[in-house]
Amino acid sequence: MLKHDELVAAIPNALKMVELQRWGEKHSGKVRDIYHTDSQRVLITTDRISAFDRVLGTIPYKGQVLNQLSAWWFEQTQDIVANHVVAVPDPNVTIGREAEPLPVEVIVRGYITGVTKTSLWTLYEAGDRQPYGIPLPDGLHKNDALPQPIITPTTKAEAGAHDEQLTRQQIIERKLVNESLWQEVETAALGLFKRGQAIAQKAGLILVDTKYEFGLIDGKLALIDEIHTPDSSRYWTQESYQSGEKPENFDKEYLREWYAARGYKGDGEPPIMPDDEIAQVAARYIAAYERLTGLTFIPGKQPADERITRNLEFYRSKQRV
Repeated sequence: MLKHDELVAAIPNALKMVELQRWGEKHSGKVRDIYHTDSQRVLITTDRISAFDRVLGTIPYKGQVLNQLSAWWFEQTQDIVANHVVAVPDPNVTIGREAEPLPVEVIVRGYITGVTKTSLWTLYEAGDRQPYGIPLPDGLHKNDALPQPIITPTTKAEAGAHDEQLTRQQIIERKLVNESLWQEVETAALGLFKRGQAIAQKAGLILVDTKYEFGLIDGKLALIDEIHTPDSSRYWTQESYQSGEKPENFDKEYLREWYAARGYKGDGEPPIMPDDEIAQVAARYIAAYERLTGLTFIPGKQPADERITRNLEFYRSKQRV
């Protein structure tokens, strides 16, 4: 374990972008840098890429929310599976151990929803009753809770076709992950999701689905990326879901829908989001942090915006205690 002064000293001395085995790109949602100290190499994760993937730097405090919320979740779930974190010495920075990423991303879903070609609802509506090799009953409607959470794995973008539909059998047959390790992955993922659902419920939120990234550290399974944040998970407010109206998103889907409504699908120059809308998104991210943790968000150095504060006070007033 590095001493505190070694951790702090490591942060400003980047030597190169991380280039992990099987990763053809240096960017993958989050930016990872390798730093050297006298005693070991450490992985520094900072969130410089905004939701909707390629839209940069649009949401104030977003990276800080993701970093601090992930750090909190790691503490709540370390009894389920180990993680890569060594320390979080700054609101923007996580210092973690290097890991060998598994080439499969793990998506756990508790509800049948989504609009993309690989989403559960799209496949189910088209008549597929065994998406990802998992049998589903007839009679489900969009946004219904599933009989039990299910895992729908996909290859990482750096390891194959992103959003590829994979089954458990294909993962093992293609030797992406061996059978015993995959059993560990499934057990950990479902345990994490159950814990996440319980905490979300107390916060007046619904954890709809989420993505987990696992890797090996010293040959043992570990979480190696953010967990249960508004960027890695889909959250609805219980109030909106129970009302029977379109569920209110408390995650990056709100941001994605804004861009999609204006015809932007990730290519070319994105439309410019007005300041009032940016403040709305920032307030949702902060409110999600506060609801889930029960803590008041304390930002690092960044200019305060009274529009964010106004929106945040509104969401605080609606929070279920």
